[in-house]
Amino acid sequence: MKITITGSTGNISKPLAQILIAAGHELTIVSSNSDKTAEIEALGAKAAIGSLTDVTFIASAFTGADAVYAMVPPNFGAPSLREYQGQTGKNYAEAIRQSGVKRVVALSSIGAHLSEGTGPIKGVHDVEGILSGLEDVAIKFIRAPFFYINLFNDIPMIKTAGILGANYPADARLVMVHPTDIAAAVAEELQQSFAGKSVRYLVSDETTTGQLAKTLGAAIGKPELPWVEFTDEQAYGGMTQHGVPEEMVKNFVEMGTAIRSGAIWEDYDKHQPTTSGKIKLTDFAKEFAAVYNA
Repeated sequence: MKITITGSTGNISKPLAQILIAAGHELTIVSSNSDKTAEIEALGAKAAIGSLTDVTFIASAFTGADAVYAMVPPNFGAPSLREYQGQTGKNYAEAIRQSGVKRVVALSSIGAHLSEGTGPIKGVHDVEGILSGLEDVAIKFIRAPFFYINLFNDIPMIKTAGILGANYPADARLVMVHPTDIAAAVAEELQQSFAGKSVRYLVSDETTTGQLAKTLGAAIGKPELPWVEFTDEQAYGGMTQHGVPEEMVKNFVEMGTAIRSGAIWEDYDKHQPTTSGKIKLTDFAKEFAAVYNA
């Protein structure tokens, strides 16, 4: 098969590319960074270098593909994250129309069933709606939950304050996933046929925030590492103080309220997957400790 994937050589797209190339598929990898060309070609893929703001470029990269993997890259500098996500979704939709691609696997998020109150996930909801409007195109939305690797961002908090925390309590539920488990699921979907518009939920493990702190703490030699609940105002101030752009701070705080209420998990609970990813929290804890101690 001829497959085009977006996401350059990121945490999902690189292992996805390795799986697909090993399976004998002809792969094109889209990247906005020309410096990635050599790395992409070393994987055995063709590099398509250009901007996701350029519909003509995207359509060219998609043309001739039997299937496409589409994801909206994060953009911490966007003045309006939701507008950026929506516009990228519109660009993908138009490029899919122009290219004639008939099968798309799109990265989405747990909580994307909600149009409001979920921070950065609101824009993912919009993208699902935009792509769902495509006629005669089969689309599989991979709704992934909280990424384990986001916890690397909390290492400074552990080292300076000796805590883990956010604006939700120690008994808050977390559904989590590893990027390599996402890559495996996307590869599976790209290599099989499906019809219509459908959703696949994905999970590697479930835990509470308090147990998360205990597990990571044990891995780094801090078995008493506590989870501390912040107020929304404290979370806002802490992120702002550490230089996180205000637009992202507002989105992260709002997402925390959805985790705190449990609203983010409601549709997932109605459609839980029958299988889970391979990488459990205890497995990731070893990866976390390696980064923490580096």
